[in-house]
Amino acid sequence: MTDNPHSDLHRRGFLRGAALGVGAVGAVAGGATVLAGSAATAATPSATSPAAPARRKAGFHGVHQAGIVEDVQLSTAFLSLDVTAADRRELTELLHTVTERARFLTSGGTPAALGITDSPSDSGTLGPQVPGDGLTVTAGVGASLFDGRFGLADRKPLRLTRMPAFDDDDLDEAWCHGDLSLQLSAPHADTVLHALRDIARNTRGGMQVRWRMDGFTSPPRPSGTPRNHLGFKDGTANPEVADPAVADHLVWVGAGAEPAWTAGGSYQVVRLIRMLVEFWDRVSITEQERMLGRTRDTGAPLDGSHEFDTPKFSQDPAGDVIPLDSHIRLANPRTAKTENSRLLRRGYNYDRGMDSNGNLDMGLVFVCYQQDLERQFAAVQQRLAGEPMVDYISPFGGGYFYALPGVRDRTDWLGRALLA
Repeated sequence: MTDNPHSDLHRRGFLRGAALGVGAVGAVAGGATVLAGSAATAATPSATSPAAPARRKAGFHGVHQAGIVEDVQLSTAFLSLDVTAADRRELTELLHTVTERARFLTSGGTPAALGITDSPSDSGTLGPQVPGDGLTVTAGVGASLFDGRFGLADRKPLRLTRMPAFDDDDLDEAWCHGDLSLQLSAPHADTVLHALRDIARNTRGGMQVRWRMDGFTSPPRPSGTPRNHLGFKDGTANPEVADPAVADHLVWVGAGAEPAWTAGGSYQVVRLIRMLVEFWDRVSITEQERMLGRTRDTGAPLDGSHEFDTPKFSQDPAGDVIPLDSHIRLANPRTAKTENSRLLRRGYNYDRGMDSNGNLDMGLVFVCYQQDLERQFAAVQQRLAGEPMVDYISPFGGGYFYALPGVRDRTDWLGRALLA
């Protein structure tokens, strides 16, 4: 245990909260302030429509975690966390608590009634009943969790490392990496923020936010895939992961290739990408479309008519129609050799207002899932090095994580196989 009495106090608060179980919250006053403790937590609340449709409750139990292959939701919060638990026992208690809170929040119900002298067990921001509201909670582990603190070094997923700085990156260490990742997504921003406060309060002393970014997805305009801040549709060429065979081939890690506990999980990449929209807005539409390789209005490839038309690269070997250095041609050349490098892209817009120079500060929370970091994300990123788009985007943060296998039933918990 640490010799710092303040750390001990925080930890005791966390352990008390963990002991209260599902539907209850530790009675440590001001527990949610853990989310304001980091210098890199400032983020504008997600800008979602108040008329966003309610969703059915998301299924919490299963072989895989929810929030990966499901449709992108309107509101999200992505958090990177540093574990402050002292040892493996406390790490186990932490993941038990995260599981219990996620199970309750995604299912919905009545918050536990505590004594009249205790603080309320719920923030009340969703009213007296927690609705579920389609909330998904997706948890991952970073490479730093496998250092010497918890005796897990020999269980690290084979491809999991600290995210390197790729060509054209301008990474800020305060916005990179982390022991754990946590993504909360729902149709409404208040559902996301309620879940964030609940989990923070219950895990006080066990983990602390390293950085946080809130995001939102715009409704399709006028139809098809939602658009990013550059005005183009984002995620058109995603693989059809509704087909289990495709998901098993590109997204999920299976038994045998990695440490046994990883089966059912997926490598998660997060990239925080600022978009220099004030410069982009001065570029001609023709140049914008040639940089992307798609028409802005319809999302169709420059040699097609509809968004989901397959570009005919083989019929345009010189790049006369779709330039050879266009984004879609570099990211997905559509060759037999690069077929296995496709990944599942999950993008969210963000808006943080203005920077210190008075420039618009907005961009993309790029999240993707894949079976193999090197074969998929890293290979794509290397092909994109030096693309014309780099003059208008600036990746500044993010990290590599491993999305844990799903929670099978009510006796299971996130990370059980890892810590067993």
